[in-house]
Amino acid sequence: MEFGEIANAAQLAGLDAVKLIGMIVQAASTARMHKKNCRQFAQHLKLIGNLLEQLRITELKNYPETREPLEYLEDALRRSYILVNSCQDRSYLYLLAMGWNIVYQFRKAQNEIDQYLKIIPLITLVDNARVRERFEIIEKDQREYTLEAEDMKMQEVILKRDPSKHDTVVLKKNLSRSYPSMPISEAIQKENEKLQLELQRSQANLDVSQCEIIQHLLDVTEVVAAESISEKSSPTKATKKLEHSHSDANSDKEHYDRSYAKCDEIHSTSRNTSSVSSQRELLSSKGSRRYEEWHTDLLGCCSEPLLCIKTFFFPCGTFSKVASFAANRHISSMDACNELMAYSLILSCCCYTCCIRKKLRKKLNITGGVIDDFLSHLMCCCCALVQEFREVEIRGGNGTEKTKTSPPPSQFMET
Repeated sequence: MEFGEIANAAQLAGLDAVKLIGMIVQAASTARMHKKNCRQFAQHLKLIGNLLEQLRITELKNYPETREPLEYLEDALRRSYILVNSCQDRSYLYLLAMGWNIVYQFRKAQNEIDQYLKIIPLITLVDNARVRERFEIIEKDQREYTLEAEDMKMQEVILKRDPSKHDTVVLKKNLSRSYPSMPISEAIQKENEKLQLELQRSQANLDVSQCEIIQHLLDVTEVVAAESISEKSSPTKATKKLEHSHSDANSDKEHYDRSYAKCDEIHSTSRNTSSVSSQRELLSSKGSRRYEEWHTDLLGCCSEPLLCIKTFFFPCGTFSKVASFAANRHISSMDACNELMAYSLILSCCCYTCCIRKKLRKKLNITGGVIDDFLSHLMCCCCALVQEFREVEIRGGNGTEKTKTSPPPSQFMET
């Protein structure tokens, strides 16, 4: 959690779960990005809020067996409020570029809240038909969070290294929609300021990958600003040509010089305020082709004990999902089990699973080598499978059905 988010969390301290849910619902109604995800999340929390109101939260806090789970639930709701509120306050371009990571955070937030709700003992003990009915409705209300088609198209536009003129026009239109009460020049300046803040946070965290993405977004704002200036100057050129046809060459040169000077001024201002020297130090180690790291550690499987236990006792289930994503085709648990057993007979099970890991790395552009893959599966096959499954989940992939909407490999956002 970053400094700004810590401050927000401190301001929310003391609010109970019902009030926090009300604030999340209100924040969701004003979201500029991920509107559908925010609305779905708010609707799910409304169901929980109705249940908590019926259970009388103030009374639940008087008992130690229910107070601690409620405090965990409130902490999760505070983090959820920061997430939903960020869809209004943070940079439009940044939210677009980090789209799939935010989608994953919505999924994680709903699962976390539902899990804390289940461990409140009184909810499972109260002999009340209406309470049980509401709890069943909450369990069945499984929302699907994803990026909308229009946002995916815009994400592709802003992540292009060399956007076309058409891409710039489309981006300007979307920026205008995102800042309806501002002229495009002010909207670009506002985006630039917000991106500078994001860059400072990433530099403070020494996050080279994210610094590079944000620097690219700053370059995009400069391109849009330059395009806006050229559009403003072109009508003036046309008028001068009509009025002063005898001085076409001089007139064109003057307008070109003015446009170039303005462009150069915007460019230099942006570069100066974004601390170029520190960026270059951070980015100097990166080549033109960038490889990603694993989002989760090989030995970090204990952070999700349920998945770890499930993989330990039924590795075929986890492996089939990883293999389906890596091979771009559906592989059932039965097929995966048959393959693993067949390779086990010739004592080469690790070789087979490490080949799947290699395919996954290549697909997601993750750094590593064949020896690393083999040793990972040889030392702890369960840990390696959990790491691979979590990586697929983080990147937004869930088997072959979602290969079209899998996130680009360059996304990573600290929470």
